[in-house]
Amino acid sequence: MPRSVNAVASRRRRKRIMKLAKGYFGSRSKVYTIAKNTVEKGLQYAYRDRKTKKREFRALWIQRINAGARQHGISYSQLIGKLSAKNIGLNRKVLADLALNNPDAFKAVIDAVK
Repeated sequence: MPRSVNAVASRRRRKRIMKLAKGYFGSRSKVYTIAKNTVEKGLQYAYRDRKTKKREFRALWIQRINAGARQHGISYSQLIGKLSAKNIGLNRKVLADLALNNPDAFKAVIDAVK
């Protein structure tokens, strides 16, 4: 009895990898085995960096809040401590946006906690 190969499934599997490798340089987009390694590594980076992105944005928001708060004579840690003591539920993303785009509203928030 001849050997049975599932050509449909294996072609679909290769096509999926080659589609993901589209745009890569040289043999990374042409040769299946190299493309497979590159795509797998790229997916690992994507998974890792989805977590890193959150970390980096939080650090950016903290820097912006700190810069805005220090213009009004208060440090970041003091501001966050007083916000939580007064039960003002503004998160860091919103505070950073206020500090950058709407300084008057940010000053009002600082005046509310002083």
